[in-house]
Amino acid sequence: MKTILVTGANGQLGNSIRLFAGKYSGYNFLFTDVDTLDITDPAAVRAMIKDNGVNYILNCAAYTAVDKAEDDEALCRRINTFAVGVLGKAAHEAGAKMIHVSTDYVFSGTNCRPYVETDATRPVSAYGRTKLAGEEILQEVCPDAVIIRTAWLYSEFGNNFVKTVLRLGKERDELGFVFDQIGTPTYAGDLAAAILTVVDSGERDAFVPGIYHFSNEGVCSWYDFTVKILEVAGIECRVRPIETKDYPTKAVRPPYSVLNKKKIRETYGIVIPHWEESLRVCMEKL
Repeated sequence: MKTILVTGANGQLGNSIRLFAGKYSGYNFLFTDVDTLDITDPAAVRAMIKDNGVNYILNCAAYTAVDKAEDDEALCRRINTFAVGVLGKAAHEAGAKMIHVSTDYVFSGTNCRPYVETDATRPVSAYGRTKLAGEEILQEVCPDAVIIRTAWLYSEFGNNFVKTVLRLGKERDELGFVFDQIGTPTYAGDLAAAILTVVDSGERDAFVPGIYHFSNEGVCSWYDFTVKILEVAGIECRVRPIETKDYPTKAVRPPYSVLNKKKIRETYGIVIPHWEESLRVCMEKL
């Protein structure tokens, strides 16, 4: 039986992987978070891998407080860059396969077509810079790793955009959300399923290292996403479209970060649902 180490297991993606664990009877899942494994400690990581005979590492841990990162880039970099290098080096030394989750924020958002994996990266925030640096160090110390960039993640777990909109929609008569930031929501359950498909490919000698993009299909703005969330929930609340310039934030967000998923679809045979379909699935669970 192969052992899968999952870091950041108490987050949205980690919890979503937990839900699938029972369906993968050929694997032993080892779920860890900051309270059980310090991923910035090389000795602790090596010991965890060696003592448990780890075959796969799924790095779901990340510093994701985008605005706070502008004031504490050092801490953000320790988790999003240094720890990724620690995990990657340990994985490579142990002969384990690693799958790391990155972000659309590695791009500037100035494209006018969906980003492919080979497009030039130019992050415009501390969060984006540290995530890109994490990708680069991982490719250096563990060149046979899989990196999956995703975007606009939500789920039935933890705090996220969908839950925030549901709460605010019940509390207020009107909400304002930006309509000039375009991307695609990603249901963490779909991303978890895609990651485990990649893991399973390793048992069929079909594991192909490299950078991949994954989000749900389709395109929308935060305004569109909000309208659909309230519609599905049956909540009466007016949504007012606003421009990014009228809603200033500490960190700059990419105005357009739609990801092209052709590579991961064709390489791993993954069928990706439309974002509206997956939103309904998530909200039924909520």
